Amino acid sequence: MKPFLEHIKTSKDSSWVLFDRRLSAIPFEWHYNSEYELTLTLNSRGQRFVGDNISRYDDGDLVLIGPKIPHTWCSSEDVCKEREHQALVLWFSDAFVKGMIDPHVELRPVRRLLERSSRALTFSEPVREKAREIICAMVEQGAGARLTGLLNVLLLLAEDDGSLPLASEANQSESFAEATEERIGRVISHLHEHYRDEMVVERLVKVGALSRSSLHRLFKRQTRMTMGMYVAHLRVGHACALLLNSEKPIAVIADEVGYGNLANFNRQFKGLKGQTPREFRRAFQRVLPDGPPARRAVTS
Repeated sequence: MKPFLEHIKTSKDSSWVLFDRRLSAIPFEWHYNSEYELTLTLNSRGQRFVGDNISRYDDGDLVLIGPKIPHTWCSSEDVCKEREHQALVLWFSDAFVKGMIDPHVELRPVRRLLERSSRALTFSEPVREKAREIICAMVEQGAGARLTGLLNVLLLLAEDDGSLPLASEANQSESFAEATEERIGRVISHLHEHYRDEMVVERLVKVGALSRSSLHRLFKRQTRMTMGMYVAHLRVGHACALLLNSEKPIAVIADEVGYGNLANFNRQFKGLKGQTPREFRRAFQRVLPDGPPARRAVTS
């Protein structure tokens, strides 16, 4: 699994990043960024996990995600078998926003849009179609034209009365000094890699280079939950991906995500999702589009 805190590097000739990602399948990679992220997903269907929201996505999915919101996409099938799954991802920092947008009165709607992105936003179909055309064209453009394209897209999204938030208020995290954020990021990354194992606080203290009390306090301030609750969310989140993208028995899935006791797994799952694992699987199966069986996501 890739590090939980994904670091984005800009090139020397650009103040932001446009990444054209093409894969045979989009894997479940639960992570967050320090930057704003606008993702257009093409030729792909599956599940989108943003904060505490789980939704189906389809070709042309467009989401604006504010800094520090955990998220991932997990594909179940492609739309056209001859083409790869594609994600066009636009990353830009708060420093970019302050330097480019804040001084200009004409761009104030964009600032309000970005403030709303603290809960992540989806957009209406007409706006998604217009944005898709602009973003796809940017792939072949030079740095100057791309910058104009980015501003045009953000202004378009800012005018969308049909935009809707995804994550709950409680999902927003708190900002820290960079060194502290890195330490908590190491702890979170470790939990994502070892969420199936029994949580040993002493090991996490060493990973984060923090005292036991600081670890508990800072972790809760960053994630708005205890480490035990966070691990439960991780286990249930991965269980959701397995329930939707495989035909494995529920007992097997429970064991794979770290629950040796099936009754405990069912109880934890229902507590977080409001449904039993069986009800969750059946609910999504009813809305799956016609087509070949869903494929399990694979790590790139």
